[in-house]
Amino acid sequence: MKRSNRLVLLIGVFLAIVAFVAIILLQGGSSGRPTSEVPTDADTVIATSDIPLGSRITAEQVTTEKKKLTARDADAFGDPSQVIGQVVRQQVTAGQAITARTLTAEGQIKNLEVPTGKRAITVQVDQVTGVGTLIKTGDYVDMVVAVPKDNFPVVAVNPTARSYSILYQEGTGIYGTSVKVLLQGMQVLGTLLPPPTTTTQDQQQQGAQPSAQPGTALNGQQEIVALAVDAQQAEVIKFAQMLNREDAISLILRSPDDFIDPATGKPYET
Repeated sequence: MKRSNRLVLLIGVFLAIVAFVAIILLQGGSSGRPTSEVPTDADTVIATSDIPLGSRITAEQVTTEKKKLTARDADAFGDPSQVIGQVVRQQVTAGQAITARTLTAEGQIKNLEVPTGKRAITVQVDQVTGVGTLIKTGDYVDMVVAVPKDNFPVVAVNPTARSYSILYQEGTGIYGTSVKVLLQGMQVLGTLLPPPTTTTQDQQQQGAQPSAQPGTALNGQQEIVALAVDAQQAEVIKFAQMLNREDAISLILRSPDDFIDPATGKPYET
């Protein structure tokens, strides 16, 4: 074999060895490099028991479970500390995930679940008569009614028939305006607020700035509040609405702790 041919053969073998070593090094480097796996599931806060509307979530009522991201609500919570002590704004059943929607009221009446034995009736309040229109679904409220002297009712009770009727004092009479807390402990089934205001192009050109906190500015905003009541409470509310005064009805916001048994997490028996 000629010397030139042997040289070409040696060079070829050398290049083959170099290529083989390079492949080994590349494979070894890639296998030793840590790989980041995309998570497919996440902790999700789950109710362990039914949680009544308007009650505060306790530590005993929630736990965490691993859920696939594809089957998990985008606004679900992953840590119980994020929800403990919060008031639920919708009925929660055991096994249901706790989400942001569970704890926030959307401000729109969509579906009303009227409790057994109750009726739903709506009243309209403003920022002065409705606690700043901050009343939310699940809250408990009292109702204060201001009755002017011209409409002061005289109640006639019929013990035999176990009924009563409302008579009205004619003229100015001798009565002055009466303000009474007539109804207590009514639960809010839903609320209706106007849509948030947006700054139009003309307002922007005039230098008007959008409110930094929509719904909290003193702007005369009104709110519709749906209440769970019994038949007699509905009569009182209708009477107050017929007074034709915007300030005849005021709602007072109550603490849910006044109506929820802390030991059981359920509403007190009434």
